[in-house]
Amino acid sequence: MTMPRTHVESFDLDHTRVRAPYVRLAGRTDGPRGDRVSKWDLRLLQPNRGEIPTGPLHTIEHLLAGYLRDALEDLGASGAGSELIDASPMGCRTGFYLTLMGEPEADTVREACLRALRAVSTHDGPIPGCSPERCGNWRDHSLPGAVAWAEAVLEEPMIVQETIPIR
Repeated sequence: MTMPRTHVESFDLDHTRVRAPYVRLAGRTDGPRGDRVSKWDLRLLQPNRGEIPTGPLHTIEHLLAGYLRDALEDLGASGAGSELIDASPMGCRTGFYLTLMGEPEADTVREACLRALRAVSTHDGPIPGCSPERCGNWRDHSLPGAVAWAEAVLEEPMIVQETIPIR
């Protein structure tokens, strides 16, 4: 059996030495037309110490889709050429990968994430996109769980985490 040829940056991150909650610039790519795409980690829980259950995680994902775009726009990041392309849950269920067009300042991404999580923590309406027509697993949601997890994450200060490579 052979290993993949492509290098995966996140496998070189020392998950035992980072401190969640955090945002971290995980990589950047320049497209053929000069467009910059940046990948960020939004780590909500300390790696290997717990995970967010799928229902609350799925609901946080749906809510971040709008609230994070709103927060970036409110902070002027979208006017500076930085727009959220996607917020995808990490397979380990400790956070999200954020893909942005452009490369905003780390503090701007951190503040946008805090604003979005505050909005999640107070959300009391319907879950956006939560129907059989709009979601591939619409029954696997938990708004009370999403609110509780967002509240718990917000109890700790969110930092900008530098990449700590495995030694």
